[in-house]
Amino acid sequence: MMQVDGGPEPGSWGNRFAGRVAIVTGASRGIGFATAERLVAEGAAVCLTARRAADLEVAVRSLPEGRAIGVAGKADDPDHRGEVLDAVAARFGRLDVLVNAAGANPAYGPLMDLEPDAARKTLEVNLLAPLAWTQHVARHPGLGFREHRGRVVNLSSSTSETPSPGIGFYGVAKAALSHLTRTLAAELAPEIRVNAVAPAVVRTRFSEALYASNEDEISAGYPLGRLGEPSDIAAAIAFLASDDADWVTGRVLTLDGGLATVGGTA
Repeated sequence: MMQVDGGPEPGSWGNRFAGRVAIVTGASRGIGFATAERLVAEGAAVCLTARRAADLEVAVRSLPEGRAIGVAGKADDPDHRGEVLDAVAARFGRLDVLVNAAGANPAYGPLMDLEPDAARKTLEVNLLAPLAWTQHVARHPGLGFREHRGRVVNLSSSTSETPSPGIGFYGVAKAALSHLTRTLAAELAPEIRVNAVAPAVVRTRFSEALYASNEDEISAGYPLGRLGEPSDIAAAIAFLASDDADWVTGRVLTLDGGLATVGGTA
């Protein structure tokens, strides 16, 4: 079993996660990878999960040796969840942080044209999987998640707060995830804290279709004059997962560059 009571030299953000262990789903790229990178930089050992084994292997190799492992699989697959948790228990012997960053949006267009199978998949990945991950980490006998005062951070979306053309059901699923976050926080306190972040458009491959053709025009609508970067979201997730947020639970932190302040929608 790997010992994690030490940690790398403090980076530019300090060493808030020295001796801590995290799981980050959807971590081969984008916000998930930026979050894993941030947690490792602050001292954590991290298990990254993602669907594509080749992409996941590249992501793990880019992190400091010995600080990360990868387990490929689908976030909504129960067998995959079990494999991940057993691997973390065997390698690290504990778990402190769960970041549910995996997401899916298999449909684009108005709700009246939404196919039931696409709606089910959207809910399975964006809502039911985070619930199942939380249930399983809290119950796994080899992780001590409750005993270590575990922290869960879910990746919601600003579309959960304001309807967004074309991705309406994705917003519906994320609105349910935001409420799930609040409900789990109430049920799991005081041992486990549960929070979420709700970004607007972030420059990732997942969101590329929303900005690729007119990024300058879209950015001009944000008071801060730019779209989000994965590192912006990772910083907020790291805060919510750290001891600095030890009196924060059941919150959904909107990260939108001021867009909602001026009445904009993502």
